[in-house]
Amino acid sequence: MGKVRKFEDLEIWQIARKTSNFVESLFNSTGISHNSRLMNQMEGSSGSIMDNIAEGFGRDGNKEFHNFLSYAKGSANELKSQAYRAYDKKLISIEQFQKLTGLCDELMNRIGALMQYLRTSDFKGQKFKK
Repeated sequence: MGKVRKFEDLEIWQIARKTSNFVESLFNSTGISHNSRLMNQMEGSSGSIMDNIAEGFGRDGNKEFHNFLSYAKGSANELKSQAYRAYDKKLISIEQFQKLTGLCDELMNRIGALMQYLRTSDFKGQKFKK
């Protein structure tokens, strides 16, 4: 990938968007739509992953970006837990469960890698450029 100029250029944001869209497709095709509390929680956590990546990127500083990435990673863990609940309640199939938890795992790994990079980078962010 080339230079990252906007949050939409970040692969982790693109994967988060894909995950959010997959969650939405589950609402339209499974029994999750009959459990409004779980559906609302999954909507919130999947959207929070995307939104925190975008907000952190917009802060223009590595420490703040790192902080928001930690929120996004937490939301990915939360969504994975909700996938277990949906599967245990027999609201989604094993294939849907595996796809969703796989997306969550990929997000957590990639977010963690970016967090590690930010901790060790000498570049502190756009707002600190002279």
